[in-house]
Amino acid sequence: MGYDNHIVEAVRDTLVQAGSTFRDDQKRAYQRAIGLEVNDTARWTLETILENAEIAERNRSPLCDDTGIPHLLLEVGPNRAVTGEMMDAIYEGVRQGLRMLPGRPMAILGEGVERLDQHLGMDEDPGALEPAPIQIRRTEEDVLRLHVLMFGGGPALRGKTLRIFHKHNTQNVTDELVAWATESTGLLGCTPCVLAIGIGRSQYEATSMMLQAMVDGTFDVQSELEQEITNRVNAVGVGASSLGGNTTVLSTFVKIGPQRASGYRVVCMRPCCCFEPRRASVEL
Repeated sequence: MGYDNHIVEAVRDTLVQAGSTFRDDQKRAYQRAIGLEVNDTARWTLETILENAEIAERNRSPLCDDTGIPHLLLEVGPNRAVTGEMMDAIYEGVRQGLRMLPGRPMAILGEGVERLDQHLGMDEDPGALEPAPIQIRRTEEDVLRLHVLMFGGGPALRGKTLRIFHKHNTQNVTDELVAWATESTGLLGCTPCVLAIGIGRSQYEATSMMLQAMVDGTFDVQSELEQEITNRVNAVGVGASSLGGNTTVLSTFVKIGPQRASGYRVVCMRPCCCFEPRRASVEL
């Protein structure tokens, strides 16, 4: 089968970049945290994470042994179209990117329930790892832009999607989020983390908003809500690699979608590890 080589190569290189590179705002966040850290061991941990990221970028090698599962978001402008052939090329680019990175072989052999207990073992080809379903959203820009994120397993283990009863007070939602984040960051291990939070009308929408929060969030700008959550979780003092100190959370990214008139909000929170969000973008 023939693919659009331009798209394949662009997606391949973007996946490698996502899996091996800190963005500039991410580096600045670590530099700020290092400058503010009073715990010597925690500061050394922060410095080591940043040094690891700089080496990974130079070598185009994975930031972490858990190289992650690709999650894709495609932005579509008003005069752009997405075809089945284009989607095939995107998936081929993902396969090639996983082999080039290289990704850790994580694809489970078999179909359906055969995958649940892993009794057939794993496929040794890194490219056999299927990405999560592609999310598509419209944009006013006249572009086709693909965002690639690599999701590690630890944050998925410590994440949570549940309803919160707001009682007509935003503070009730914030307090519950802080409680979730305090528990999850204490168990995560690979802190400092980024809290990615999506709020929607259903589990699907909340999770979609969480992914969009990771795409749109920046370490350089925090809303009042985001800063409050960051500050309150940091005050608990878990710190880098649970060693104590000032920085448990580098930043919080929140995306609030449409809401229904009801007494609850469906919320998805992912406590991203110290290397996440592993994110890169490309115009196709």
